[in-house]
Amino acid sequence: MTDVPEFPGAGGSPHVHLCCTEGYVVVGGAGRVQTLRTGGFAEIPLRPGDVVWFTPGTIHRAVNDGDLHVVALMQNSGLPEAGDAVLTFPPEHLADPDAYRRAVSLAGPDGPSPERARARRDLAVEGFTRLRERTEAGDGAALEEFFAAAAALVRPQLASWRERWERGAAAASRRTGEQIDALAAGDHSHLRRAAVA
Repeated sequence: MTDVPEFPGAGGSPHVHLCCTEGYVVVGGAGRVQTLRTGGFAEIPLRPGDVVWFTPGTIHRAVNDGDLHVVALMQNSGLPEAGDAVLTFPPEHLADPDAYRRAVSLAGPDGPSPERARARRDLAVEGFTRLRERTEAGDGAALEEFFAAAAALVRPQLASWRERWERGAAAASRRTGEQIDALAAGDHSHLRRAAVA
């Protein structure tokens, strides 16, 4: 289940994924997802049974309108946890990797706290609001500047991302290709290794 604040009207931290598609499957309650792309801002209602996908470059945040419960599905297992999500902080926090790390951290003097999580979310909403206002005013540079800053922030991590991707999603894709080749050759022996986890 994804982190959707519990009280009505509360929203999650707006963020963008640079390499991964994310999906929400709504399993209960009601809410909205706000998105911002080069095509503009949109707000999509969320009800049980809805499935919404966000490709890389779609800034998004869920807003809880009443007991919203969402299962989040992520492409490229391991990359989202390795920093693929970049929060929409104001530019001064994105330009400096140390400032970004401090702003994104949930750790305070006494460890992680709900107050720290709210402060992080509020800072991301502040940046999101600025991006939305500039985009809606016709400023095409707003998202380009944010995307460039986000890409610069993650650049030092790309070698480790490639390694995770090679061991995970790319390896799974290669196995599928091998299975297709085997089936085409009349070999179905991989089916004997079926498993349940």
